[in-house]
Formats: sequence, structure tokens, C-alpha cells
Amino acid sequence: MSWDFSLILFVLLVITGVVWGMDVGILRKRRRAAGEAATQACDGAVAGLSVEEVEKSRREAYANASRTPWLVEYCVSFFPVILFVFVLRSFVVEPFRIPSGSMLPTLQDGDLILVNKFQYGIRLPIIDKKVVSLGTPRRGDVMVFRYPLDPSVDYIKRVIGLPGDTVLYQNNTLYVNGKEVTHVRDGDFYEPDRAAYVGRYTEQLGSVKHSILLSQNAPQDYMPIADYPYRQNCDYLAKGVRCTVPPGHYFMMGDNRDNSLDSRYWGFVPDANIVGRAFFIWMNFSHPSRIGMFH
Repeated sequence: MSWDFSLILFVLLVITGVVWGMDVGILRKRRRAAGEAATQACDGAVAGLSVEEVEKSRREAYANASRTPWLVEYCVSFFPVILFVFVLRSFVVEPFRIPSGSMLPTLQDGDLILVNKFQYGIRLPIIDKKVVSLGTPRRGDVMVFRYPLDPSVDYIKRVIGLPGDTVLYQNNTLYVNGKEVTHVRDGDFYEPDRAAYVGRYTEQLGSVKHSILLSQNAPQDYMPIADYPYRQNCDYLAKGVRCTVPPGHYFMMGDNRDNSLDSRYWGFVPDANIVGRAFFIWMNFSHPSRIGMFH
């Protein structure tokens, strides 16, 4: 959906930009010449009028002849605004809305977030080709990406495995490269989708400390939903899954571990699908107090 909006914005930018360029280079001169010609023509028809009336007549003739067509006026007015928005959301930050509870408790349904578009590199809009590499995702980053099975859909999850990592998730426990990622109980959290309280835990993933939800009674049998690329890199075990992340790809999981459709089911996210790093909640109309940075 965001790609469709980017395309619409780009088309509007091109149309208004072409009209703006024509106005600056050609149309303004033509309107000025038409106004001057109308003023000269008016001079022959003002005999007997006072100086004030002559000046008024000249001004009206010039204004009528040099009036900017409404379409040109609108395009010229909106071009700088569209250009600013296009550059901002293509290269700096882009807004997204959280549509589900897969990232609870970090992000809630209805959160409006900002995504850093340049931290992982500068990409050309529309064709989404990286032209400048500025950095790479880190374990623990919350990342927006295009869903590998349907790139028209934007997903948001947390980076768990980097290229070359071996990720094992079994019996509610996460291991990265053979090392257990510990989590500590931090009370309970009401999970709206299940209308029940589930365990809230604090997890340390790399340098990022964040919260996750776990239910000890949730089924732990994982099966792929599609024959995704590099399917051979994953082994589906009793109550778990083990994957080796291929080069240029990432293993993603939701913080709501038992209610998230993520890499455990559909595989890896290629670098080409990355949109950016989510970092700020700029509004939640149901809970305005949630505005601020998150990890």
C-alpha cells in the first residue's frame, strides 16, 4: 500500500513539476507580454478619462490579460509541498500505522509510528534500489519491511537473526548462535486478541532491552505456510524451529511470540525488502500517552 502511495505521489510530483517548470520558463513571459499588449491597447480607448481612471483601466486590462489559469496556479502552489513530502517520506522518515497486536507489548494496534528511511542506506523511491549503503540492521532493531510472500504488504517485526546466524526457538526459549537469550518475568499483560492475561518478560537481545509476551500454555508446533526461498536452511523440530540465516537476509519475530506470523512460518526477509527502522510513536488517538521513542 505504501508503494502505491509513493507512486501516486511521484506522478503528482512529475505533473506539478512539469507545469511549474513551464510556468517559470515560458508561461509567465507569455502572460507578461499579453498584459503589456492589453495595456497598450487600452491607451487608445481612455480619451476623456481622469488620470486615476486611466491608471485603473490600465491595471484592470493588465490583470485580465495576464491572469494565471487555475490549473497552472494550483500546480505551481502545490509543487513545493509535494516535493517536500516526497523527499521527506522517501529519504528521511515515513509514517506507518500498526494494524495488529503481533508486536505487543512494544507496539499496540493503533500506534502511528515513524520509520527512519536512511539508517540502513539510501534507496531510490519507486524502484526501491539501494544506491548508498549507510548501515545494516542490528539484532533487536524494530524494522518495517515488505512481506516476502506479498511485497505489496508492509510488515513490522524485530530483527532476531543477522546473515550467517543460527536461530533456534524451542519451548518458548530463543537461542542465537547457540547462546540462550534470557528473559525475566515482568508481570502480566492483557492480550486483547485472546481476551486473556499472558506473561510479560524483559528480554536482552544484543544491546537492546525490550519486552515480550509469552504464554506457557500456547502450542509450540511450527510449520511453514509456504515453500519460501532458502527453506532448506530451516529445520522444524518438536516444539520449535531452527534456521540458519542466508547471506543478505534477516530472521524476524514479533514481540508477541505466541501471536505473531513471522520468520518461523514464512522464512527470511531479503535486504531488498527493507523499508527502515521504526523508532518513534507520534500518535495513538486512543492512548495519547504512548507518544515517544521505543526500543
